[in-house]
Amino acid sequence: MAAPGQEEDQDQDAIVGKKIINRTFLSLSQITALSEQNLEGVQKKLKEFLNFKQLKTSLKEAILLDYYTAGFWWAKEMNFSLKQLSGFMDLLNFLLENLSDKHMTLGDNLKELGKAMAGIGETDSERTGDLNFFSIEQAKAVIDYLNISLFKHYKLYEYLFHSPREELVISNEYVIELAQPAVPPFPALLEEGIPLDINSSFIISPTAAEMESKGSDQEGYLEEPCPEAESFEAGAVAGVTAEDQKSAVGEISNEIIGNLEEESNHMAKRRMAGGNEDKRNGNSQS
Repeated sequence: MAAPGQEEDQDQDAIVGKKIINRTFLSLSQITALSEQNLEGVQKKLKEFLNFKQLKTSLKEAILLDYYTAGFWWAKEMNFSLKQLSGFMDLLNFLLENLSDKHMTLGDNLKELGKAMAGIGETDSERTGDLNFFSIEQAKAVIDYLNISLFKHYKLYEYLFHSPREELVISNEYVIELAQPAVPPFPALLEEGIPLDINSSFIISPTAAEMESKGSDQEGYLEEPCPEAESFEAGAVAGVTAEDQKSAVGEISNEIIGNLEEESNHMAKRRMAGGNEDKRNGNSQS
């Protein structure tokens, strides 16, 4: 029977060489494309690779994009090779899936990290693990980064994935009752207050029935002539012939012409009398 310490060593030996990270998060071509970008370009490319389409409305997508962008940029500044960049992104995704999909606690996820990093720095091929392409110094830097990025904020990530959140109300709906359109004999809405009797007398338009009644009265008045007027006109023109009309017109014309001639003769006489008076005055002065 093996001692307790020997049993732990046997379990650790069983873990070494076993693949913990079973799939590739990003392909090598995608890692190559990311390595050629600046920080803004890395974020844009990751948005495309991860198929994030609701960044403006989805808090989860925005946080995940920041998580992967910050991780890749840190690894790029560490001058990791393309293979190391790919393995590091696999590790970031592996630990986050343990939290989101498997509901692992912080302690269990740390154990999974230890299993994934087992065998780093070992030369024995049977003891190499998933991340054997990292050096011991690089592995320590990776652990330090994970401590400040993921593990330090583990509760916040648990809340993000496992706690239901209330939907924020970004708009309000109001029901507004609008006034009905004005229908005679009721007046329209009054922006300037005036008494109802003034509105009724001078502003309100007559109804259709009133217009029809007034129109029919006016038509009857125009169509039916007054009997007294007709008798007066008949008496006035009765017995007047065409010759009488010509004679009356001629008399009026002769009267107007005679008045003009009389007025002209009168003016001539006055001018002659004035001239004789001027001559007499001249002779008396001489």
